[in-house]
Amino acid sequence: MSDQAFDSALDLLRRLNPKDTAKHVDLLCQLAPSLTEDLLESVDVPLAVKKCRKTKRDFLCCDYNRDGDSWRSPWSNEFEPPVADGEGVVPSDRVRKMEVKANEAFDVYRELYYEGGISSVYFWDIDDGFAGCVLLKKSVSPSAKGSGSWDSIHVFEVHDRARSAQYKQTSTVILTLGTDSENLGTLDLSGNMVRQIQEDRAVEDDGGHVANIGKMVEEMELKMRNSLQEVYFGKAKDIVGDLRSIAPLSETNRDRAAHRDVISSMGR
Repeated sequence: MSDQAFDSALDLLRRLNPKDTAKHVDLLCQLAPSLTEDLLESVDVPLAVKKCRKTKRDFLCCDYNRDGDSWRSPWSNEFEPPVADGEGVVPSDRVRKMEVKANEAFDVYRELYYEGGISSVYFWDIDDGFAGCVLLKKSVSPSAKGSGSWDSIHVFEVHDRARSAQYKQTSTVILTLGTDSENLGTLDLSGNMVRQIQEDRAVEDDGGHVANIGKMVEEMELKMRNSLQEVYFGKAKDIVGDLRSIAPLSETNRDRAAHRDVISSMGR
């Protein structure tokens, strides 16, 4: 019954507005508390933001840096708020050093590509390697005329080999755009995209892991942005163009009449 309920919950979320996924997941967790952990682990929601008390820097929250109702800051390696027993799950010294380097690298990447926003990187230990996630968020300040946000979630596993490593990456982009004006009316354009990739790459040391992950995230984000622009926005533009004519109706009717006259003369 629990598997059937979980599948039904996922099926319901696929049919609801992606813009409100976080609210819908919270309501489902209240209706079926037994599904809470599975839903939080399986459903990507827009990233929440918290501030690190020690460094005064913002960081992003997801299931991978959560311990109960606390979230680990990538800047201080401490939980906000502190966990009940005073401890929490943190990476080993080796993995933490890579995590620090990755946060520094993606902080530069965020500024170059997003010109603002927030980035956070989290690593943790697994058998024969390590895993992690790269989080990026850029939001437009909500106003009476519009709002928007871009959330990138890149989750990966790294399995060490001799002088190389196997990288498995799952990337999710959650995009939300909205506007409300007299000229355009109300528009809500929201959705998400998921892509997966697996590659073997050469690596000499732990710094090589950070470089490889950075290249893979950069390449994946470029592909997903191009796909969104060509397919997602291109299709929306075609639909709006078919539904609404920019030219006056009288001009459109005149063009259609001229077109019919040309066809008729060709037939004669």
